[in-house]
Amino acid sequence: MLEAEEAQDVNATLLDLVKSKDSRLWEGFPVVLANCAQRGLFNYEAVMKQLKTPNEQKTFKRLLLVSLVLYKVVNVKFSWADSLVKVAGFKKDEFNKAYQELKKKRNKVMYEGLSPDRLKSVFRNYFMQEENRLVEFASAQEELGLEYALSQVFSPKQKELFLKRLKNEKMTKTEREYYSRVVKKKVEALANPELHKLAKNV
Repeated sequence: MLEAEEAQDVNATLLDLVKSKDSRLWEGFPVVLANCAQRGLFNYEAVMKQLKTPNEQKTFKRLLLVSLVLYKVVNVKFSWADSLVKVAGFKKDEFNKAYQELKKKRNKVMYEGLSPDRLKSVFRNYFMQEENRLVEFASAQEELGLEYALSQVFSPKQKELFLKRLKNEKMTKTEREYYSRVVKKKVEALANPELHKLAKNV
């Protein structure tokens, strides 16, 4: 139910973009399309049915074509892109012509008043932000995994001393002594390659 409502919302957003007749907003169309389609929420037929005039349908198809061509120009591959080319009925010659036009033009304006340079810039900025978010997420997941593993082996105080040692942070005399007497032995045991082999077979 929620997914159906979300799909309705994102397709409505694309509709609003098409109907806006604002080339600045249209520059963000490839971003919105990629975002929707990646989440499996884009429905070509549903959007086409909502567009009442031939001009709106024509604009929508042109924005779709520009988006699909743009992905190829900036070398970003989406699993759904080829099937969308077929669903929208774009012919090979039509696609290749738009591809060459977007690839070669710089400051000139394409159809619908779109600037190739701005299209590329807007999409690249979005894509870089997405990549950074993925890197941050992977890093956070890795950190959580390490935190969990340490908590299984060390007490909170032992974990604190281990991380201090790892970061070369200053320890008090008492902390150094406790580290050498208790924590270091655990670390050495964990680093033992034979123990690693046995752990994998358990």
